[in-house]
Amino acid sequence: MPYKHFTLEQRNELSALLRAKVKKKDIAKLLDKDRTTIWRERKRAETNGKYYVRKAKRLAKEKRIKANARFRKIENDKYLRRYIVKKLKKYWSPEQIAGRWNRRHKRKHIGKDTIYKFIYNKRKDLVKYLRCQKGKYRRRYGTRIREKQREELKKRRIDQRPKEVELRLKVGHWEGDTILGKDKQHILTHTERKSGLILADKLDVVTAEETRKKTKARFKRIPKEKKITMTYDNGSSFADYELIERETGLKIYFAYPYHSWERGRNENANGLLRQFFPQKINFATITQRDIQKVVRLLNNRPRKRLNYLTPYEVFNKKSECCTLE
Repeated sequence: MPYKHFTLEQRNELSALLRAKVKKKDIAKLLDKDRTTIWRERKRAETNGKYYVRKAKRLAKEKRIKANARFRKIENDKYLRRYIVKKLKKYWSPEQIAGRWNRRHKRKHIGKDTIYKFIYNKRKDLVKYLRCQKGKYRRRYGTRIREKQREELKKRRIDQRPKEVELRLKVGHWEGDTILGKDKQHILTHTERKSGLILADKLDVVTAEETRKKTKARFKRIPKEKKITMTYDNGSSFADYELIERETGLKIYFAYPYHSWERGRNENANGLLRQFFPQKINFATITQRDIQKVVRLLNNRPRKRLNYLTPYEVFNKKSECCTLE
């Protein structure tokens, strides 16, 4: 019978079978092992006549580590080890050390990750010579940039929006942004593209979570058929866009960075709000009631492009019962 190592599941089974006082020959059949293998495994992890799975697992791990020690390049090569320590103390990076070593020793190739493992597992006193000392799982140069790039690729861009959004033939397509006060407080704004209807909420805390909560509460009052798409700016306030999408039912798109004209309706609405809330004032002094008063004024003001109807009238043409305040 070919020899196979005991797995953790088999050790658990062995422990249960021994407690049940099953005969060794029957245990061997059930586990598909030789009786001698069962006997050795039992003796190895036995204490006071009782087999312990945890002890067996620990002993097996120690045996495996000891067996693999002969394959460790650095620990088994005194010259290589001295070379690495010497260069580290000159503040060479593991990558530089490995690269230099491999140029001269083609048959004794070493990788930078092997050097890192040696430092963190065997010679922690050498960590101080590393430029990046944040632990074993270090952050490499460019990782933040790559994370940002991956996040950006997940976003739907404005050129993926349906053509009907551009034509403004139907109510239900929105644009969103924030406006900033002197004290760095924000007002969250949303504008419906066809009607120009403005929604605005004061952000008590300038975070993505607060933005999500305010957006969810605001759009909860709007009929489902008037919540189709949303186009956002690229600010960090909208980092929870996936949750906003799930909670509101809006399909979210993003304008390209520094392309504010791609959200023209919202930028125009922000300009109208700025007449009442200029950047030079502290938004901390403004209440939600103050904001609602201004929003009501703007939404009930006739617009030339709407043939002198108000945004409120156009938005509520088919749903007079909708209340937004």
